[in-house]
Amino acid sequence: MSKKSDAIKSVAKISAVLFIIFSVGGIGGVYFDQQVLPFIRTNKYLSGINFLKHSAENVTVINKTEQVTIKEDDSINEVASQASNAVVNIISLGSQKDVITKLATNTDQSGTGIIVTSDGLIATYRSAIIEKNATYKVLLFNGANYDAKLLGIDEFSDLAFLKIDVSNLTAISFGDSSKVYPGKKLVAIGNSFGEYQNRYASGLLSNLAKTYNLAGKTVSSSEKLEGVFESDFNNQKGYIGGPVIGYSGDLVGISGAIVVDGQNQYFQIPSNIAQKALSLALSGELEKRPFLGVYYVSITKEYAIAHNLNRDRGALIFSPSGKQGLAIISLSPAEKAGLRINDIVLAVNDQNINLDNPLSNLINQYKKGDKIELLVERDSKEIKISVEL
Repeated sequence: MSKKSDAIKSVAKISAVLFIIFSVGGIGGVYFDQQVLPFIRTNKYLSGINFLKHSAENVTVINKTEQVTIKEDDSINEVASQASNAVVNIISLGSQKDVITKLATNTDQSGTGIIVTSDGLIATYRSAIIEKNATYKVLLFNGANYDAKLLGIDEFSDLAFLKIDVSNLTAISFGDSSKVYPGKKLVAIGNSFGEYQNRYASGLLSNLAKTYNLAGKTVSSSEKLEGVFESDFNNQKGYIGGPVIGYSGDLVGISGAIVVDGQNQYFQIPSNIAQKALSLALSGELEKRPFLGVYYVSITKEYAIAHNLNRDRGALIFSPSGKQGLAIISLSPAEKAGLRINDIVLAVNDQNINLDNPLSNLINQYKKGDKIELLVERDSKEIKISVEL
């Protein structure tokens, strides 16, 4: 019995040893085949060895590069969750009198707005509302609706500001538009139906339109914003006045549009510009925007070459007609200071004018009544001209 028991123990030990050997060998073989051999086969020194050459036959290397996995939330709702609650529907109720019959005609319009402060200040683009002879209702995401008052229009950025008497609202979070570049993924939110319902669009920031001026003319106005974002959203009409956010959920722009030659042109007002307008609305200073009174062309390298200019930056005071009175507004601060057509304004208070700092944007850092000094090139000579805005 003892001999039989010893034999069984011996067989068990041998089996255990063999199991361990085969297990370790199998794992090692798999590791060697999957990790070591592919390296050897692709090594220019080792791959020349004969038996390694044969081992590489009929082997397809799928990918020799490191794999990087990028996880992106495919739900726009998730990206825009907080911003969505700050989007409102603005219903404008207008009344117009017929010039001949003197009868009043009622009109209404629905547009998108954005809660920008928790105590009920709302920003939108001016064409999203009826500006004159109108009353306003604002619909919130929770189904509530409130009467709103139009606080004012910022003539520089064409943003409108309304106020509702509510507190503890969800306000949009502002991002830094100076750090936004073409290729950035964006989400637009609109709410311009007859009842509260957000719509969404995703797209790319396609262009920083640095010479685009909201005057909508062939020349720029010193009283209008220059420099907007352009994106590739579909059906942009439905998003006017609404927020455009990055994938962080922060506001980078507000959708707007102007009519040029009978066609709507769509763009986004950068968030940094909107924040400046917001600060003026909060302080009641929207009417204190400065006035210079010139039309100009922002000089680019292409424009300088095409028109044989010796400067590739600055603001050329200009009118396509060549007439002084159409380049400089009559009785304006510019005319009173002695500015002339074909002057090139190079700097405002020592801040150089270029595509990142166009004339109108530099002027609008100041307020009505401020005194500034312009560096101007006239007849190939630089002169300084003082202007009271």
